[in-house]
Amino acid sequence: MTDQPVYTEFGFSDEEWGLLVGLPQAVLTAASAAESDSTRRTMQENAAGLETIGAGRESASPLVAAVAGEVVSRTGDPEVGEELPVIQPSDPQALIEDVLGRAKAASDLLAGKVDEGEVGAYKLWLLEIADHVVTAAPSGGFLGIGGETVSESERRFRDDLSHVLYD
Repeated sequence: MTDQPVYTEFGFSDEEWGLLVGLPQAVLTAASAAESDSTRRTMQENAAGLETIGAGRESASPLVAAVAGEVVSRTGDPEVGEELPVIQPSDPQALIEDVLGRAKAASDLLAGKVDEGEVGAYKLWLLEIADHVVTAAPSGGFLGIGGETVSESERRFRDDLSHVLYD
């Protein structure tokens, strides 16, 4: 008896599973890159995103729990203090466009493979990741005082992600 990869339970190929597992961290990175911040703020955003990804392991959705478990096994467990490296892409807009395209592909994939409840849970989880990242550290201000909780570019990314997933 061989151990089957978890994604075969859901009927996904290795490539399809890779898309679903790679997307949460990509959403985190794109949400953080939507607004240029200090390294400290970017680290706060990464921590908030990784915590939200990790919390997905406790989801009532078997799909979200499985994807979150896989992401955490690959990137590190925030509950034991592991952190993602700070990624500052050279072209944030290109990264955002790529992530939005991958989100659309994942949405289309899920619609044809799993029931509506699993589709909805995965999409909501992605939006929660983006929301926690963009609200983790205020942008602007001086010496941590002032600034706006969610900048216009962060709001635009979150809204664009929502449109891609739900339109």
